[in-house]
Amino acid sequence: MRFTNVLILCLPLVLTGCSLNSTTATTPETSASGTAIHGIVHGGQQPIVGGHVYLYAAGTGGYGTASTSLLTSSVATNNPGYYGQDGSGNYYVVTNSSGSFSISSDYSCTSGAGVYLYSVGGDSGGGANSEIGLMAALGDCPGAGNFASATPFVMVNEVSTIAAAYAMAGFATDATDVSSSGTTLAQTGVRNALANAANLASISTGQALATTPASSGSNIGTVPQATINTLANILAACINSSGSSSTQCSTLFSNAKSAGSTGTTATDTATAAINMAHNPGANIHALYTLIAASPPFTSALGSQPNDFTIALNFTGYGLTGLSYPQAIAIDASGNAWVANYLGESVTKITSAGAGATGSPFTNGLIGPSAIAIDSTGKAWVANMDDVSVTKLNSAGAFSGNYSGGQLNGPDGIAIDGTNNAWIANYDGPPYYMTKLPSTGGATGYAGSSLNSPEGVAVDGNNIAWVANNGGNNISKLNGGVFNNAITGNGLNEPFGIAIDHSGNVWVANNTGSISKFSNNGSGLGSYIVGSNNTPYGIAIDGSGNVWVTTGGGDVYEFNSSGTVLSGANGYKGVTDSSGSIAIDGSGNVWVTNIETDNLNEFIGAATPVITPIAAGLPTTPSGNGTSNLGTRP
Repeated sequence: MRFTNVLILCLPLVLTGCSLNSTTATTPETSASGTAIHGIVHGGQQPIVGGHVYLYAAGTGGYGTASTSLLTSSVATNNPGYYGQDGSGNYYVVTNSSGSFSISSDYSCTSGAGVYLYSVGGDSGGGANSEIGLMAALGDCPGAGNFASATPFVMVNEVSTIAAAYAMAGFATDATDVSSSGTTLAQTGVRNALANAANLASISTGQALATTPASSGSNIGTVPQATINTLANILAACINSSGSSSTQCSTLFSNAKSAGSTGTTATDTATAAINMAHNPGANIHALYTLIAASPPFTSALGSQPNDFTIALNFTGYGLTGLSYPQAIAIDASGNAWVANYLGESVTKITSAGAGATGSPFTNGLIGPSAIAIDSTGKAWVANMDDVSVTKLNSAGAFSGNYSGGQLNGPDGIAIDGTNNAWIANYDGPPYYMTKLPSTGGATGYAGSSLNSPEGVAVDGNNIAWVANNGGNNISKLNGGVFNNAITGNGLNEPFGIAIDHSGNVWVANNTGSISKFSNNGSGLGSYIVGSNNTPYGIAIDGSGNVWVTTGGGDVYEFNSSGTVLSGANGYKGVTDSSGSIAIDGSGNVWVTNIETDNLNEFIGAATPVITPIAAGLPTTPSGNGTSNLGTRP
């Protein structure tokens, strides 16, 4: 959002009235000890003079609504002659000749709310530039309602802006509209999102990290430092120019619109960064060529990338590390649970990228190949090599081992709206689906359409849909009754399966496509996934977009109409044969890399979605398959 013709309210201490003056920056008073927040705003390596620094908390009025401005009128007392109020009534402080600013007791925030800084306008050396927009994510508001105990020093620059923009992308429309609903799941997602910015850049130095702060020993979270610096250099081209009249700014804004090449045009660089996070496959060449011959941030990419996704890569995290990580699921807190087939364990990685206490979990696990989380936070794990299912509580402690019900090579698992587990048994014939009620017991169901079933998903009508890899069809299991096999519409070696909020069924075919079916089984379209690819995992985000992994290591994104959003080559953050895929409540996309035993987290690439998947299902069948699957929390 651009702010123009804003006046600073001048309140000299010797006067009882006030007069209006222009926004010319003056030298601030020396910061007192105990100052809650202070820092510097830089454009490239130059201080930004006269920048208007706002303090915001993510709003709770619903997606697309305004952030909450936190600065109060007390800035007039603590920063006399050195503050302002915009036309919306929001206060800001102004950076001085060295780019410095300070905020003491001029605000309060709600404990746990996600807080960030936003600086707009100013002069980085090329003249006043109203298109400058820079951000830094501070994270959760402390329990005291202010940051006094931490007294952080904040470097606000292009790197901190990229870190904040990508981390908060799932909740951001633009730099001043970062918000969600007020639900517990949504607020958890917001907090986790802002915290993730600290995995990308140091808030005190404004430098991109090489590894995540939680990395230790053999547990390493690698950060794509060169990509972050490249994106920062793209923003710097506009920030260090004369503004709207410059080719750099006009090129940036025309190629970083709200929908990539179309939609709303950004009017500041922070919003442009958010738009790039929303559309990481759009206009790569035009944006990359903005970088100056001698850019301010070194250790950047040496050539134009395929896309501008930012993907963390996790290795280790276990007694034998992530070992053939075959499946992944996300719980309500944003933790990722990974089933390690060869490691015979489950690894739990927190939303902050740290190994959870006690992880990896091994009790009762033999060849775990699938995992799902129920609405109470328990993890159900299919043990393909032990014809059993293991249940772990939310802390990872062993909570039971189940057999019977014709379990035979269990290789797919889903939880319904009343926390029953439905298991697809790959081995046979004969082939069975197994139901494990949350209260105990097991029942096997045979169906003539079943043939090496792999994936399973449950719709809002409590119907289990099964992808039969060996039968080129999908099955529909209503209670204990199978409908006729559903064929055609591109089904060919189907593997992964997912259901959207309308009850439509999406299937990943190992032979190179995805298929869409209505809830009554009618074919709605078949869509090619790149070239020479073998689609494997599939998931739906909070916008109803469809995410697909491939054996070649690429990740593809489609909208609900089947239009590819990720470009013909997909996103390239994955290094090898990718496996399972899951999306968390902050909009991060998690992908297992089977061959190289690691895990990727694409930061802010998707729309936040209700997690775990079972939480999106009604306890009473909807009657038409609709549900809250694939919707925002």
